[in-house]
Amino acid sequence: MTEQATHGQQLVPVHYHQFRISDEDGPAGPDLPRRHNGLVEIEDGIATVLTGIHTGDVDVTVTFHTDAPQPGDAEWEEIVEVSLHSVSGELMVRGLMADLDEELPALSFDGPGDYRLRIHARGRDTAIDLAPDDVTEWYLIQVWPAPPQEAAALRQTDSYGASVRAE
Repeated sequence: MTEQATHGQQLVPVHYHQFRISDEDGPAGPDLPRRHNGLVEIEDGIATVLTGIHTGDVDVTVTFHTDAPQPGDAEWEEIVEVSLHSVSGELMVRGLMADLDEELPALSFDGPGDYRLRIHARGRDTAIDLAPDDVTEWYLIQVWPAPPQEAAALRQTDSYGASVRAE
């Protein structure tokens, strides 16, 4: 079992089916096409999390760990791991076209360096292409310091992710 350092939870604004994870001072990781896993794309050093809704808010929880934690349980429909690098120590979850009401803690909780992110998603099939008033999607991002590794899809069960992978 790993020690959980801290956590944060926030509604994150989504536009055009996405929110982002980036470090303003440099690229966060090597390119990874959206069809690779249907949940996370990395392009031009920015990690983009793909959402089922077109516009609205999604619920994002981040947890920080000293070592790799256990993945979330069966309630999570998609789970993907990626490695990202933080140049400044400010690897952050960001909206595409709007700022968060309150910032989530920096994902690079241990300062500049390499991190592994396990991104979980559920609810992406609920309101595909819509702009719901209520939250219909939830995301959990588990983070721990780790050397870079290949991206890995641990679970792929939602229809939205299958449609992205088929593009």
